Amino acid sequence: MNISLLFLRDFRNFSLLDLQLDSLNIFLGRNAQGKTNILEAIHFASLGLSRASKDSELIRWGEPSALIRLAFARAGVSHGLAIELSAERRRRILFDGNAIRLRTLVGRLTTVLFSPEDLFMFKASPSVRRKFLDALIAQYSPLYFADLTTYNRLVEQRNALLKRIREGLAPPHNLDLWNEQLALLAANLLIKRLDVVEALNAVARDVQRKISAQTEELSISYELRGLQGSDVPEDLSGWYLENLRARNFTDVQRGATSLGPHLDDLQFFLNGRELRQYGSQGQIRTTTLALKLSELQLLKSAAGEYPVLLLDDVMSELDAERRAQLLTFLQRENIQTLITATEKSYFPAQPVGKIFEVEGGRIL
Repeated sequence: MNISLLFLRDFRNFSLLDLQLDSLNIFLGRNAQGKTNILEAIHFASLGLSRASKDSELIRWGEPSALIRLAFARAGVSHGLAIELSAERRRRILFDGNAIRLRTLVGRLTTVLFSPEDLFMFKASPSVRRKFLDALIAQYSPLYFADLTTYNRLVEQRNALLKRIREGLAPPHNLDLWNEQLALLAANLLIKRLDVVEALNAVARDVQRKISAQTEELSISYELRGLQGSDVPEDLSGWYLENLRARNFTDVQRGATSLGPHLDDLQFFLNGRELRQYGSQGQIRTTTLALKLSELQLLKSAAGEYPVLLLDDVMSELDAERRAQLLTFLQRENIQTLITATEKSYFPAQPVGKIFEVEGGRIL
């Protein structure tokens, strides 16, 4: 996977940006100059997700619309991708000149983003860890993304029905159809999640050993809400249906669905101790790096080539040895990488690739 051209118009603080990219691309500048916005544009083009709650927040202040356009190659085939954002209408996505929907966008341009926020993933709410897992799976499984989208919509609709039942505006038996649909989709999602967590666990364990000089053993487990013990039922859809029905009354009282993949979690253990409670800052940094490198490996296994790696201001979070190891690995594996940083000293005197100076939404 390789992006050759990035074009932005009125995206965030960039009025106009037209870049030809290399294998290694370093964006240097003080904070709040627009470095992160460049990476955000690419990540948005990959997953349709951003830090913004609304598309209009991505548009430069005072402008009616914004444009992201990329040229990239996948498996030796050139493609063009454009996303048009408007303050007044829905986004428009064009792939090779043809309009497509978000659910068919995901997986065409694969990326892995590593930012300082990832260091807080282990101690954040379960939703952050679910988002990490869902984004990984969605990039190589369009069916999973479609099922996840439908599942989330059904949960919202079931929750609305629960509140109507609580208020006496709908009969309780109306839940039967929603329970059946949710049970089937929940089972499909869980099967895929368990498979990926198993693969991620194996790869991340090996990477963690390597970058910790064989001193740290990483283990990742999936925490299934409502399950007593660790044995996953063979008939997952039947298990979900039975337990959803058993929770009908309490769910009505709460007005929320209390079982399903939308409430599950990931657990990380280092040398047998839960990282969330006992991990040091150094261990958390090493584990986060191991996870991101593992994402690269898994996406390569699925697609046959590495995704584009986006490193947002993480060089300052790694010591000199880790920085050198990371850059050596990226160059050896020929992984296209975009890195933002505030200090040129984080890199070799003559790094292989391009260096861009960013100031006030402009490339100097």
